[in-house]
Order: sequence, then structure tokens, then C-alpha cells
Amino acid sequence: MRILSGIQPSGTPHLGNYFGMMKPAIELQAAGEAYYFIADLHALTTVQNPHDLRANVRELAVDFLSCGLDPHRSVFFVQSAVPEVTELAWILSTVTPMGLLERCHSFKDKTARGLAASHGLFAYPVLMAADILLYDSDLVPVGKDQKQHLEVARSIATKMNETFGDIFKLPEPSIREDTATVPGLDGAKMSKSYKNTIEIFASESVMKKKIMSIQTDSTPVDCPKPTEGSAILGLYKLLASSSDYAAMVEDFERGGIGYGDLKKRLFAAAWEYFAEQRMRRAEILNDPQTVTNILNEGAMKASEVAGAVMQRVREAVGFGFSTRC
Repeated sequence: MRILSGIQPSGTPHLGNYFGMMKPAIELQAAGEAYYFIADLHALTTVQNPHDLRANVRELAVDFLSCGLDPHRSVFFVQSAVPEVTELAWILSTVTPMGLLERCHSFKDKTARGLAASHGLFAYPVLMAADILLYDSDLVPVGKDQKQHLEVARSIATKMNETFGDIFKLPEPSIREDTATVPGLDGAKMSKSYKNTIEIFASESVMKKKIMSIQTDSTPVDCPKPTEGSAILGLYKLLASSSDYAAMVEDFERGGIGYGDLKKRLFAAAWEYFAEQRMRRAEILNDPQTVTNILNEGAMKASEVAGAVMQRVREAVGFGFSTRC
């Protein structure tokens, strides 16, 4: 079974990135052939400063490796290092109905938040389909917000197969319902777009300051506190043991503890959770060439698979005309 997933280098990785994509991807390394890429082509829709993009790619690579991505058990590479993906995206676009893309909620959501309505943003699902189909993927871990894009990829693959013959397999989604939404500082989904993130490797003082700024209601210290929709509890459940989480729920329901003390407990859990990863990150930063070597080797392995798939696609669609007798 071949597993494929990607993550955009649109900024410093945060808890939402970790629990939504990175942690599930790391756990899936034992389930089959894992292909994980840094989606710098996708990131161009929002990051258009070349210095920032290069810095984001490197930082994401360091953080992913620090969190447990094992280059000996997975293929880890940068999306643009395998140029076949853009060729395939164009070929797929020639059979993709406009109506299919017009129904995608991601484009509507992002433009509603102020992003420019570019062709790249509109055609994002086609490039995502190319990402998935280029490596003969069997399983694609996605969040709820990306499920529609995987359905689009399956629709495009079906259209290609109907038009040109049996070219692509249809990938299946893997959706982690329990961690699909990680609450941010304001209680909404943690996202760089909402500016409500807690970065994985923030300094101790910065992480504590952010956690202490989590929005809460005005319930007095002595009174029971609402547990439904609590960002503190939502994050603590991800970071603490089940027994510690149960104890915090009891404290919420009993009252007598203020939000400030509960936030301090959350910070302690967050800081401890990533202690080992911080040590590993320091080691990686001391040898930056290692990251470059890992990404280059991953790109070479990914290119081997992509090249074989594209040869199949080119033959199917009719490329390769020769004037020789």
C-alpha cells in the first residue's frame, strides 16, 4: 500500500499542523510505502516572497523530521523537485469539467477571506489530483476540509480512465475524525489564516504567552465552567494523558479553579509533550546539510515513480510522435 500526503510551507508549523497532518503521517509510516511532500507549488497561492518560501520549506522540513518523520521509512521531498507534477496537472485539466471546480468550497472560502481569485487558487484541486495520481497512491490521509478535493481527484482519475483507458487507480481517503479540528486561541479551527496558532517549537516564553491568551468566558473562579467547545480542554485532550484530561474535566465541572491556572496546566502539558522533539530539532539544526541530503534523496526516489507513471500517461494520451521512419 502506498500512502501519500503533503503539507504547505505557508508559515511556521503549529499544533493544528502537527495533530491534523504530521502526527497521523508519522504513525502511518509503518503501514506501507509513505510518500510525503512539502507542497511549495500550492504555497505560491499565498506565499509570493521567494525568500520566505525557501525559508518556510526548510523550516517545515526540519520540524517534520524533528517530530519523527523517518527518511528510512518514507520518501520525503519537495513538490517542485519533481516537475512531472505540473505536466500531469495540465493533462488532467484538459478533462476536468469547470463545474466540478466551481463546486469546490475551498476556493469560495479562501476568496471570501480576502485571497486573490487567481487561476492557481481555482485550479488547486487539479494540482492536488496530480500530486495524488502521479505516485499511484492507494491511501491519502486528509482532514475534513480536504475530503472534497480527494473526491475531485477520484472524479478526474475516473474521467481520464474513461477517456484514455485504464491509467490511474482510485485512491482512498483516510480521515482522522478525532483530531480533524484543533482549536486555536479563539476557539475556532487553528489556522495561520485566522492568526490563532500555537507554534510547535515556539520558545518557552512565547508558547506560554500564547496559551495564557486563549479566549475564555467570564465564569467566576468558584463556579463550574462550561466544557462544551472549550479550547483549553480541546487542546489538553491532545497533549495530556487520558487520566490528566479526565481530572481537568472534573475541575471544570466542580469549579474552584480559575482559567489562569487551567491554562498554566495546559502550557505545562504542551511544553512537556514536545520536549524530545525539541532535543532532536537542536541536533538537526547543528547539521543542516543532512536536511538537504534527505530532501534530495527523496526527490530522486519520487522522480523514479513519477517518471514511470508519466510515461504511461504520455503514451495513453498520444504524446511521443516521431518523424523518423
